[in-house]
Amino acid sequence: MMNFDDQDGQIWFDGMLIPWRDAKIHVLTHGLHYASCVFEGERVYEGRVFRLNDHSQRLADSAKIMGFEIPYSVAEIDAATNLTVKASGHKDAYVRPIAWRGSEQLGVSAQKTKIHLAIAVWEWPSYFSPEARERGIKLAWSDWRRPAPDTAPVKAKAAGLYTICTLSKHKAEASGYDDALMLDYRGRLAEATGANLFLVQNGELHTPEPDCFLDGITRKSVIGLAKKAGIKVVERALMPAELDKTDEVFVTGTAAEVTAVGQIGPHHYQVGPVTRRLRDDYEKLVRQPS
Repeated sequence: MMNFDDQDGQIWFDGMLIPWRDAKIHVLTHGLHYASCVFEGERVYEGRVFRLNDHSQRLADSAKIMGFEIPYSVAEIDAATNLTVKASGHKDAYVRPIAWRGSEQLGVSAQKTKIHLAIAVWEWPSYFSPEARERGIKLAWSDWRRPAPDTAPVKAKAAGLYTICTLSKHKAEASGYDDALMLDYRGRLAEATGANLFLVQNGELHTPEPDCFLDGITRKSVIGLAKKAGIKVVERALMPAELDKTDEVFVTGTAAEVTAVGQIGPHHYQVGPVTRRLRDDYEKLVRQPS
């Protein structure tokens, strides 16, 4: 298991590459106490970050939603990311850009804090084990629900929104599952703890409307691939009862990529042809030269 504070290499930190072990913050950092922090997850394939500009733009947009501005332009974030990837020497890797409020002010009010930005790159072949991906992952039901848009900044990829994801995934893993499926505040199907949800019904692709959770970048890519393949895509409200009439299930995300779901609670599914087609098409897409 990787110890993230003790690695060789370099991390881009506030404008420059520094030794990995020197990338530290103070214990009274506002982002640690009040979750005034936004981040991204990105994948490197063949030395190139897939949809880098989209990720950098979302990072900047998330910060603005959280009430602060990253002191670097989107183009500068792109350049810093590419520099860090090149310095890492990894051809296939994961990228974590993160921006947060510093330690100049500690309290709910934090307008005088400095805004920091760091970018780290490391090798990470798969979010789920190869065995789980091949048979389809097992999802438990989460006890927690995605919040309503008027109760949380749901359009930001913000650290605080992932607290219930960690709680849900820990409980699922303790019970022998790979992850958890979350409902939204209305009781509709929402997403897994870090991936968007797709159901295959009668050859059509059905996916929840992302009105209280992130409209993932991988989600958008897969919808585009499905339409290109002539598969009808329907974005709508999905209720748990529909799992009884669903033929295939998969989830998508930068870390998860396209991962088949073999079980949701008492419901069991095969890794079917639509899932395999979109998984293969996505693997080809991410490795296409820019």
